[in-house]
Amino acid sequence: MDLQINPPTTNSTMTISVKRAIQYWLDKSTIHTFPRWILFSILLALFFLRIYLIQGYFIVAYGLGIFLLNNFIAFLSPLEDPTDVGGQRDDGLSLPSTNKEGKEFRPFARRLPEFKFWLACTRGVLTSIGMTFFSVFDVPVFWPILLMYFGVLFFMTMRRQIAHMYKHKYVPISFGKAKYKDAGKETGEYGGGMSGSIPTTAQYGHAGGGAVNRRR
Repeated sequence: MDLQINPPTTNSTMTISVKRAIQYWLDKSTIHTFPRWILFSILLALFFLRIYLIQGYFIVAYGLGIFLLNNFIAFLSPLEDPTDVGGQRDDGLSLPSTNKEGKEFRPFARRLPEFKFWLACTRGVLTSIGMTFFSVFDVPVFWPILLMYFGVLFFMTMRRQIAHMYKHKYVPISFGKAKYKDAGKETGEYGGGMSGSIPTTAQYGHAGGGAVNRRR
Protein backbone atom coordinates (compact mmCIF):
# COMPACT_ATOMS: atom_id res chain seq x y z
CA MET A 1 0.00 0.00 0.00
CA ASP A 2 1.53 3.26 -1.13
CA LEU A 3 1.34 6.24 1.17
CA GLN A 4 0.81 9.55 -0.55
CA ILE A 5 1.97 12.73 1.12
CA ASN A 6 -0.10 15.68 0.10
CA PRO A 7 1.98 18.78 -0.68
CA PRO A 8 1.26 21.83 1.46
CA THR A 9 -1.47 24.08 0.19
CA THR A 10 -0.82 27.59 -1.03
CA ASN A 11 -2.43 29.16 2.04
CA SER A 12 -0.32 27.15 4.49
CA THR A 13 2.84 27.93 2.54
CA MET A 14 2.01 31.62 2.55
CA THR A 15 1.28 31.51 6.29
CA ILE A 16 4.62 29.85 6.99
CA SER A 17 6.42 32.42 4.85
CA VAL A 18 4.73 35.31 6.64
CA LYS A 19 5.60 33.86 10.06
CA ARG A 20 9.21 33.40 9.01
CA ALA A 21 9.41 36.95 7.71
CA ILE A 22 7.92 38.34 10.94
CA GLN A 23 10.30 36.29 13.08
CA TYR A 24 13.23 37.38 10.93
CA TRP A 25 12.50 41.07 11.43
CA LEU A 26 11.82 40.55 15.13
CA ASP A 27 15.23 38.92 15.50
CA LYS A 28 16.83 41.79 13.59
CA SER A 29 15.18 44.36 15.85
CA THR A 30 16.45 42.96 19.15
CA ILE A 31 19.50 45.24 19.23
CA HIS A 32 17.55 48.38 18.22
CA THR A 33 16.01 49.17 21.60
CA PHE A 34 15.33 52.89 21.13
CA PRO A 35 13.63 52.62 17.70
CA ARG A 36 11.45 49.78 18.98
CA TRP A 37 10.11 51.87 21.85
CA ILE A 38 9.62 54.83 19.54
CA LEU A 39 7.41 52.58 17.40
CA PHE A 40 5.48 51.49 20.49
CA SER A 41 4.96 55.12 21.55
CA ILE A 42 3.63 56.01 18.09
CA LEU A 43 1.18 53.09 18.14
CA LEU A 44 0.02 53.98 21.64
CA ALA A 45 -0.49 57.61 20.60
CA LEU A 46 -2.53 56.48 17.58
CA PHE A 47 -4.69 54.32 19.82
CA PHE A 48 -5.49 57.15 22.22
CA LEU A 49 -6.04 59.52 19.31
CA ARG A 50 -8.64 57.13 17.90
CA ILE A 51 -10.28 56.82 21.33
CA TYR A 52 -10.45 60.61 21.57
CA LEU A 53 -11.85 61.08 18.07
CA ILE A 54 -14.60 58.47 18.28
CA GLN A 55 -15.32 59.07 21.99
CA GLY A 56 -15.82 55.39 22.72
CA TYR A 57 -14.18 52.08 23.58
CA PHE A 58 -13.11 53.34 26.99
CA ILE A 59 -13.36 49.83 28.41
CA VAL A 60 -10.79 48.73 25.82
CA ALA A 61 -8.45 51.52 26.90
CA TYR A 62 -8.91 50.49 30.53
CA GLY A 63 -8.13 46.86 29.72
CA LEU A 64 -5.03 47.92 27.80
CA GLY A 65 -3.88 50.00 30.76
CA ILE A 66 -4.21 47.01 33.12
CA PHE A 67 -2.37 44.80 30.64
CA LEU A 68 0.52 47.26 30.28
CA LEU A 69 0.71 47.71 34.05
CA ASN A 70 0.96 43.96 34.66
CA ASN A 71 3.75 43.64 32.10
CA PHE A 72 5.56 46.63 33.59
CA ILE A 73 5.50 45.07 37.05
CA ALA A 74 6.85 41.82 35.61
CA PHE A 75 9.59 43.84 33.90
CA LEU A 76 10.60 45.43 37.21
CA SER A 77 10.42 42.19 39.22
CA PRO A 78 13.40 39.85 39.68
CA LEU A 79 13.36 36.42 38.13
CA GLU A 80 13.97 34.80 41.51
CA ASP A 81 11.51 36.29 43.97
CA PRO A 82 12.97 36.27 47.50
CA THR A 83 9.57 35.75 49.11
CA ASP A 84 6.56 33.61 48.41
CA VAL A 85 2.90 34.52 48.70
CA GLY A 86 2.92 34.08 52.45
CA GLY A 87 5.92 36.30 52.95
CA GLN A 88 8.26 33.44 53.86
CA ARG A 89 11.63 32.64 52.32
CA ASP A 90 11.53 30.23 49.43
CA ASP A 91 13.96 27.38 48.66
CA GLY A 92 17.12 29.48 48.96
CA LEU A 93 16.78 31.55 45.78
CA SER A 94 16.91 35.01 47.31
CA LEU A 95 18.35 38.41 46.58
CA PRO A 96 21.47 39.57 48.47
CA SER A 97 20.94 41.24 51.83
CA THR A 98 24.58 42.09 52.68
CA ASN A 99 27.51 43.64 50.83
CA LYS A 100 29.34 40.31 50.74
CA GLU A 101 26.35 38.54 49.21
CA GLY A 102 25.88 41.40 46.77
CA LYS A 103 29.40 41.03 45.40
CA GLU A 104 28.87 37.33 44.78
CA PHE A 105 25.37 37.64 43.32
CA ARG A 106 25.00 37.53 39.57
CA PRO A 107 23.55 40.50 37.62
CA PHE A 108 19.89 41.39 37.97
CA ALA A 109 17.67 39.05 35.95
CA ARG A 110 14.17 40.19 35.12
CA ARG A 111 11.06 38.08 35.26
CA LEU A 112 10.10 39.58 31.90
CA PRO A 113 13.07 40.52 29.65
CA GLU A 114 13.09 43.85 27.86
CA PHE A 115 12.44 42.48 24.38
CA LYS A 116 9.54 40.28 25.51
CA PHE A 117 8.18 43.24 27.47
CA TRP A 118 8.24 45.42 24.35
CA LEU A 119 6.76 42.66 22.19
CA ALA A 120 3.89 41.99 24.59
CA CYS A 121 3.09 45.70 24.92
CA THR A 122 3.19 46.24 21.15
CA ARG A 123 0.92 43.26 20.52
CA GLY A 124 -1.45 44.57 23.18
CA VAL A 125 -1.67 47.99 21.55
CA LEU A 126 -2.20 46.49 18.07
CA THR A 127 -4.92 44.20 19.43
CA SER A 128 -6.61 47.14 21.15
CA ILE A 129 -6.54 49.17 17.94
CA GLY A 130 -8.14 46.26 16.10
CA MET A 131 -10.86 45.96 18.76
CA THR A 132 -11.91 49.56 18.16
CA PHE A 133 -13.23 48.55 14.72
CA PHE A 134 -15.88 46.25 16.24
CA SER A 135 -18.87 47.82 17.91
CA VAL A 136 -19.35 44.83 20.21
CA PHE A 137 -16.42 46.07 22.32
CA ASP A 138 -17.86 49.56 22.69
CA VAL A 139 -19.43 49.05 26.11
CA PRO A 140 -20.97 52.26 27.47
CA VAL A 141 -19.19 53.25 30.67
CA PHE A 142 -18.52 56.43 32.61
CA TRP A 143 -14.86 56.94 31.72
CA PRO A 144 -13.90 59.30 34.62
CA ILE A 145 -14.64 56.45 37.05
CA LEU A 146 -12.41 54.09 35.07
CA LEU A 147 -9.65 56.70 34.93
CA MET A 148 -9.82 57.33 38.67
CA TYR A 149 -9.87 53.61 39.46
CA PHE A 150 -6.87 53.00 37.21
CA GLY A 151 -4.98 55.85 38.86
CA VAL A 152 -5.58 54.39 42.32
CA LEU A 153 -4.62 50.91 41.10
CA PHE A 154 -1.41 52.22 39.50
CA PHE A 155 -0.45 54.11 42.65
CA MET A 156 -1.03 51.14 44.97
CA THR A 157 0.75 48.68 42.66
CA MET A 158 3.83 50.87 42.17
CA ARG A 159 3.96 51.64 45.89
CA ARG A 160 4.05 47.95 46.70
CA GLN A 161 6.69 47.32 44.03
CA ILE A 162 8.93 50.15 45.26
CA ALA A 163 8.58 48.88 48.84
CA HIS A 164 9.62 45.42 47.63
CA MET A 165 12.67 46.90 45.88
CA TYR A 166 13.65 48.87 48.98
CA LYS A 167 13.19 45.92 51.32
CA HIS A 168 15.33 43.51 49.29
CA LYS A 169 17.80 46.16 48.09
CA TYR A 170 17.73 45.72 44.33
CA VAL A 171 17.46 48.18 41.46
CA PRO A 172 15.92 46.92 38.18
CA ILE A 173 18.16 49.15 36.05
CA SER A 174 21.22 47.87 34.26
CA PHE A 175 23.94 50.34 33.34
CA GLY A 176 26.05 47.79 31.49
CA LYS A 177 29.50 46.50 32.29
CA ALA A 178 32.15 48.77 33.74
CA LYS A 179 34.87 49.79 31.32
CA TYR A 180 38.47 50.19 32.40
CA LYS A 181 41.33 52.04 30.77
CA ASP A 182 43.67 49.86 28.66
CA ALA A 183 41.43 46.84 29.22
CA GLY A 184 42.73 43.83 27.31
CA LYS A 185 46.09 45.41 26.54
CA GLU A 186 49.10 43.36 27.61
CA THR A 187 52.42 45.00 28.38
CA GLY A 188 55.83 43.76 29.44
CA GLU A 189 58.41 41.37 28.07
CA TYR A 190 55.94 38.48 27.63
CA GLY A 191 52.92 40.41 26.48
CA GLY A 192 52.02 38.09 23.63
CA GLY A 193 53.26 40.41 20.92
CA MET A 194 50.86 43.21 21.85
CA SER A 195 51.73 46.86 21.48
CA GLY A 196 54.62 47.73 23.72
CA SER A 197 55.51 44.12 24.51
CA ILE A 198 58.27 43.55 21.89
CA PRO A 199 61.73 44.44 23.21
CA THR A 200 63.42 47.41 21.58
CA THR A 201 66.99 47.90 20.32
CA ALA A 202 67.79 50.22 23.20
CA GLN A 203 66.94 47.48 25.69
CA TYR A 204 68.79 44.52 24.18
CA GLY A 205 71.15 45.92 21.56
CA HIS A 206 69.28 44.54 18.51
CA ALA A 207 65.74 44.51 17.19
CA GLY A 208 63.31 41.69 16.51
CA GLY A 209 60.60 39.82 18.34
CA GLY A 210 61.70 37.34 20.95
CA ALA A 211 65.10 38.97 21.43
CA VAL A 212 67.36 37.53 24.12
CA ASN A 213 69.63 39.60 26.33
CA ARG A 214 73.13 38.26 25.57
CA ARG A 215 75.92 38.22 28.13
CA ARG A 216 79.11 40.00 27.24
